[in-house]
Amino acid sequence: MLEAIVALTVMTIGMLGIFSVLSNSIGASRVSTNQEIAVNLGAEGIEVVKNILDANFLSGSGAWNAGLTSCGSSGSGCRVQYDSASVTTSTPSALLKYDAASKLYGYSSGVDTIFRRVVTIDGIPSGTPTQLKVVSTVSWIDRNAAPLSVVLEDRFFDWR
Repeated sequence: MLEAIVALTVMTIGMLGIFSVLSNSIGASRVSTNQEIAVNLGAEGIEVVKNILDANFLSGSGAWNAGLTSCGSSGSGCRVQYDSASVTTSTPSALLKYDAASKLYGYSSGVDTIFRRVVTIDGIPSGTPTQLKVVSTVSWIDRNAAPLSVVLEDRFFDWR
């Protein structure tokens, strides 16, 4: 009888260890998934700015950086979404929404996610810039209430 109790205790302790490792593995998988989503959302923020620059060039009128000069890091930044034709300075740190029907992230429709994206655009040199420094920051709160963020930076030049 005593041997059976000791064997049962050892098995229980072993199972608790396995469940603990399994729980930590699932948590790490969720953090990894959120990081991947954040990197892609950050890259999308930079791509939207690039699309606006390309649209400025194709229109043939106005400055190469038209509409992109009011998002400097001295302010609160701007927000953009996949179909933006310009940047928006109102509530740049609003939560992104996920639309399950279109499978797209944006601000107008869908359910709130944990992600916030802020894009800052600084002209270098100030005044009449010949390049733009674009920083896309995506932040979120992890399951352990830890604030996490991904910061991507790119530079665009007035080469045209």
